[in-house]
Amino acid sequence: MTTKNGQIRVCIDYRDLNNACPKDEFMLPIPEVMIDNTCRFKRMTFMDGFSGYNQIKMHPEDERHTSFRTPFGVYCYTVMPFGLKNAGATYQRAMMKIFQDMQHKTVECYVDDLAVKSKRKEDHLQDL
Repeated sequence: MTTKNGQIRVCIDYRDLNNACPKDEFMLPIPEVMIDNTCRFKRMTFMDGFSGYNQIKMHPEDERHTSFRTPFGVYCYTVMPFGLKNAGATYQRAMMKIFQDMQHKTVECYVDDLAVKSKRKEDHLQDL
């Protein structure tokens, strides 16, 4: 499939793989709590981790499970593709680890959406 800007997009049906995999029970943040955690802040910047999933490496032994055929050969993902059952939980766990020192202080993250918040307007560039 080709996108509007001419890039090729590969769409793969992972239903069978997702059915065979156990669910990662990692808890996602509660959006209402995240909103409450931002109430007393003067400045906020919202960011989207566009294509963030594609920055998390697959375990080498699991790469073969993402294989797909094309007229040019058989390929597999070396980074986590969108559409896997546990992609959201895996990405959230990575974000929690990356931002652990800033979490609930100056950063709130929900999977690939980030909010950087500052109590004082003057501090916002530094917090970013």
